[in-house]
Amino acid sequence: MSQPDTKQRILDAAERLFAEGGFHHTSLRAITTKAGVNLAAVNYHFGGKEALVEAIFERRLSPLNAARRQQLDAVRDRARAEGRAPDIEEVLRAFIEPTLAFRDAGPGARAFISLVGRALSEPDGVVRGAFLHHMQPLFAYLLELTRSALPHLDPQRTFWRLFFALSAIGHTICLLDKPLPWPPGVTPLQDSQALLAEILPFLTAGMEVKG
Repeated sequence: MSQPDTKQRILDAAERLFAEGGFHHTSLRAITTKAGVNLAAVNYHFGGKEALVEAIFERRLSPLNAARRQQLDAVRDRARAEGRAPDIEEVLRAFIEPTLAFRDAGPGARAFISLVGRALSEPDGVVRGAFLHHMQPLFAYLLELTRSALPHLDPQRTFWRLFFALSAIGHTICLLDKPLPWPPGVTPLQDSQALLAEILPFLTAGMEVKG
């Protein structure tokens, strides 16, 4: 088994098991058994369990955040070229579209989204810390563009509205694949474009409301 293949097997197994059972309830032996490698391979390739979590977030969020940043840059540059402030709907779309494209990338992406859900909802400092470490620079940039798009709002209100918007996005994406008791006539929005068409106007209206 080649070294890159070994590392990918470990990352894939750990991502899925952490998503299913949580960081503290998942043993290195369970990960290496699922990956089909020996127990020493985790320490050899990653240096330990916490470093493995960091590597999972690095693998997924670095390319995803690069795609988000590219679209946010395009929104900023277009607004500058036209001599106007960025439009908040454009800003939100630039963040959400790459997120939904990632969700559609395959079962590994769905497992990672479940892991992010755990990072946001469970009192696990290791997983949450790794997630926030990779998200903080992009969030700061997103907040900067949001403030430019909504200059009439004070910084405190802008921050919380963006926080609420991102929470709604994350919560929605994490729950879409869960077996929830959907009311009669209601089905999950599995199609990304259909989901975007519903959530984007909702979030935009909430960001723009007077007050």
